[in-house]
Amino acid sequence: MKRLSHIIISIVVLFSLTTFFLSAESVQEFSESGKTYEYELILLHTNDHHGAVLPNNNQGGLAYVAAYVKAVKATNPQVLLVDAGDINTGPALSNMFAAEPDILAYNIMGYDAAIFGNHEFDGDQKKLLKQLKLAKFPFISSNIKTSNGKYLGNTPYLIKKYDGFTVGLFGITTLLTKNIATPDKNLIFINEIDAAREMVNILRNREKVDIVIAITHIGDVKENPEHITSLDLAAAVGGIDIIVDGHSHSFFKVPKKVGNTYIVSANEWGKYVGHGKLLIQNGKLVNFAWVPVEIGPDREVTAMLERYIKKSNESLKEIVGEAAGTFIFGNRLPRYQETALGNLIADSNVWYFKTVYHQQIDFAFHNGGNIRAAIPKGPISQEQILTTIPFENYLFIVSLKGSDIIELFNFIASIPQGSGGFAQVSKEVRYTIDYSDGKGRLKDLTINGAPVDPNKIYRFCTNDYILRGGDGYEVMKRAKDPFNTSLLLSYVLVEYVKAQKIITPVIDGRLKVIGGVNP
Repeated sequence: MKRLSHIIISIVVLFSLTTFFLSAESVQEFSESGKTYEYELILLHTNDHHGAVLPNNNQGGLAYVAAYVKAVKATNPQVLLVDAGDINTGPALSNMFAAEPDILAYNIMGYDAAIFGNHEFDGDQKKLLKQLKLAKFPFISSNIKTSNGKYLGNTPYLIKKYDGFTVGLFGITTLLTKNIATPDKNLIFINEIDAAREMVNILRNREKVDIVIAITHIGDVKENPEHITSLDLAAAVGGIDIIVDGHSHSFFKVPKKVGNTYIVSANEWGKYVGHGKLLIQNGKLVNFAWVPVEIGPDREVTAMLERYIKKSNESLKEIVGEAAGTFIFGNRLPRYQETALGNLIADSNVWYFKTVYHQQIDFAFHNGGNIRAAIPKGPISQEQILTTIPFENYLFIVSLKGSDIIELFNFIASIPQGSGGFAQVSKEVRYTIDYSDGKGRLKDLTINGAPVDPNKIYRFCTNDYILRGGDGYEVMKRAKDPFNTSLLLSYVLVEYVKAQKIITPVIDGRLKVIGGVNP
């Protein structure tokens, strides 16, 4: 499915295969009881869309999701379509229009419901309320209240009536949101388990629904000891048939199951649509078959997006700030030594996440191979920023123990000059690389003016490529408490330049090289 020329044909074939797989599995798996199942419901779901308006390497994108959703709805009379949060924050096209094209596409597809992810709170309350007004579907929130005691979005739960049964939906947002985003200070967050218990009680005992589905943005990967995951929720709260989860960007090949509760999640960025088939008899879920499905484009959504794409392309010429001097690239200087370009990029990360996200981070670093061009003196356009750092690298904030930080910088010192892995760091870091004996050796490492404490936990920013161990950064695989900001490195730099208005090239000695070479 990777080639665009094959996408349209592939979607038809894949849909047929998926439908056959679910039907065949149903016969094989459910016929043993000898019972006849009276009703079925198709559950389609997405999560962690993060502004993926357009495909990435011919995968994902709103038109692709829409094509699959429309194909399923055309052949199934009872379909439930939901999103498990983080519609906001990603590539510039979505950010530029505050997720307006994303929500309009969701309207076209006919989403039944969505919930709030932590990134729905990256902007102010005015932005969020505008999005709620634009959406033709409800945002369900069962654990976030406004100062007047009402649930945010005014939909604590939703009941959907189908032929032969009813489904009750409720929505839970991780309490981590209070620390990793910037929700309005007047919002009240209720413990995930307490809120879920209340909603299950209401849906089961008062509303008398047959099936209960929790849509959650809490994730299945524990980020700290207090973090309640979807697995924790399922273990603590009975009466939930299915949890549709988001936040961890996890790719499930099959559902996870805790007790009698199925848990599913559909990765990220519209790469997959979760496709489940519920079999229901006498008001009870008797079984659930589910697959993650790759997808291809839809004409109606593609046409709707064209005006946004045109405006986005025009905005590349927008002047975002001015350079007081040239940020020199030379013969790939960021792979050899400290550079004003590398300093600018790393410093922009620390500024952004401290100022906008209110994160307490100790430093930032990136691989010099990420930097591909100078920023000339004079006006700076968005296009120039994207020319300087052209890769779609997403930023993560992670933690490492001091002993691992020392190992990390020992590795950085060992990287040969000229390699793409050669590091560029923020101003909080000071160190020397001594190449006198032919091998790079680390000297005089300090962070925030002090030697690294082997027992201290350090929190810092880097990109997804480094975090995966790219350029040999194997020590980064030990990183803990990962926070996927879902922001591109280029986006953060643009925001920094806009805020500063005028940027000046600075080399301040944060990295000293002894006995090295010049390109």
